[in-house]
Amino acid sequence: MPFAAYRRALPLLRIPFSVYLMPVFWFGLSALRGPFDGMRTLGVFVVLHVLAYPASNGYNSYYDRDEGSIGGLKQPPKVSEELIHLVWLFDALAVLGSILLGLPFAAMVAVYLAISKAYSYEGIRLKKYPLISTLVVVVFQGAFTFLMTQVGVGAAAAQLTEPTNLLLALVSTLFLCGSYPLTQVYQHTEDRQRGDQTLSLLLGIRGTFVFAAIGLLLGALVLAFTYWQRQELRNLIIFLLATVPVVALFNSWAWQVWRNPAAADFEHTMRMNQVSSLCLSAAFITMLVWQHL
Repeated sequence: MPFAAYRRALPLLRIPFSVYLMPVFWFGLSALRGPFDGMRTLGVFVVLHVLAYPASNGYNSYYDRDEGSIGGLKQPPKVSEELIHLVWLFDALAVLGSILLGLPFAAMVAVYLAISKAYSYEGIRLKKYPLISTLVVVVFQGAFTFLMTQVGVGAAAAQLTEPTNLLLALVSTLFLCGSYPLTQVYQHTEDRQRGDQTLSLLLGIRGTFVFAAIGLLLGALVLAFTYWQRQELRNLIIFLLATVPVVALFNSWAWQVWRNPAAADFEHTMRMNQVSSLCLSAAFITMLVWQHL
């Protein structure tokens, strides 16, 4: 049955996995000092997290054809042609939905979707190049998405280009730079077999954790400086309190990996993603609510 085939392919869009990208959305909103429209905000969330991100996930799965665990799926189903049909459908819906929110936002969504295709497409496959692929991911899932969220909810140009707002956009990229290689650390064998030289593979398991620690620390320092510049020390306190579990879990995991590299596995990676995503989202939502009370 055709519908059964599409239903089997649907998990490869990994819609629940989009929760791991939510912190950038909430971060972008929390950085806006003026009011914004609630319905537009909901529309931006749906376009990004329900349509665009799943389309990118599905496209990546279509070309990777992973047999082992991937982000959000311990045992992914076999890739079929129905998957690419779903990807094009979600792409089209994302672009159409973004047009309703404004042409500047739609243009940014289209660019994001095109870049995500170049990351995986076999004719280009940026994923084969560790430095280029990392730069593309951390910029487009970080600062670009931060600003895209703000454009989507109707932020004025003056808000977007305000220096401290751009510094916070940079922070989102620094955080991605620290966390992105950790998502690759359990896939070294499959990446090597496919010929994909990821940054984590280049750094090695221990090097991945050292790189992650430096990136995350640098992001936290720039964030603290920016909140101080904006006289938003309350936000800094919220951030520090919310990330205590993240720091504790990262240190514990790094210690385990240092003693036994086998601890750099799918289960530990997903737990790290879950905890960091939920804690960061909670922090930025708290800032947002407090600001608008």
